[in-house]
Amino acid sequence: MKEEQSKEKVKKFGMVIDLDKCTGCGACMVACMAENNVPFKEDESKKLDSITWLRIYKLTNGKPFPDADICYLPRPCQHCGGKGEHGHSPCVSVCPATATDYSKETGIVSQIYTRCFGCRYCMAACPYHARYFNWWDPVWPDGMEKYLSPNVSVRMRGIVEKCSFCFHRYQLAKDKAYFEGRREIEENEYQTACTQACPAGAIAFGDLNNPKHAVYELKKSSNAFRLLERLQTNPKVYYISGREWVRRAGDNYLKDEKK
Repeated sequence: MKEEQSKEKVKKFGMVIDLDKCTGCGACMVACMAENNVPFKEDESKKLDSITWLRIYKLTNGKPFPDADICYLPRPCQHCGGKGEHGHSPCVSVCPATATDYSKETGIVSQIYTRCFGCRYCMAACPYHARYFNWWDPVWPDGMEKYLSPNVSVRMRGIVEKCSFCFHRYQLAKDKAYFEGRREIEENEYQTACTQACPAGAIAFGDLNNPKHAVYELKKSSNAFRLLERLQTNPKVYYISGREWVRRAGDNYLKDEKK
């Protein structure tokens, strides 16, 4: 009985992103950077050393007009879970400093900045290019320090950082629930910044294991897929699209390859 109760408490936070709703406006990227104190450069045209926890990619079906079609795909950290229900992601498996870890309580892959010494093994292991290295100490415009989020630490140069599913919001929600004498938090009490900022409502976030959360049913859609599923990384970010070419691009299928 105790084992069954413990299993019920296991959470697996994740996203379902409707690509047919996404307009590529970039509001999610702005919200992510503002919420998590992601530094930016004076010249952001050089993207090789830019830091964008959430990046939007533009996909095309490669056909000429009038059959041309495009799709915008937001790509946060996929918070992989490996082959098993609680397996390790590729980045967790290679980190020699235990600076990144998989939480069995939430399914979130963490990044502990004070442990990272910048070997970048995790960046090489990540098949989604979702990790970024700090080449410089963050420099903010005069007075902007006053507007940084007090709940997220600012990172120094020489370490790797990535999307955290706004984990600090989960901690705040848990504290509030504990103060009010509750053991569980409601779906709307823990939402990522990108989810709330999306004007098209393309991003849904919640507990993939909880039937009461919207993502629980959305992930079951016949049009749902995950990026590079054949790698068996078990990502917790699902995508939905009614267009077959988009779904095939998500797992990098060749033109004549059967799905």
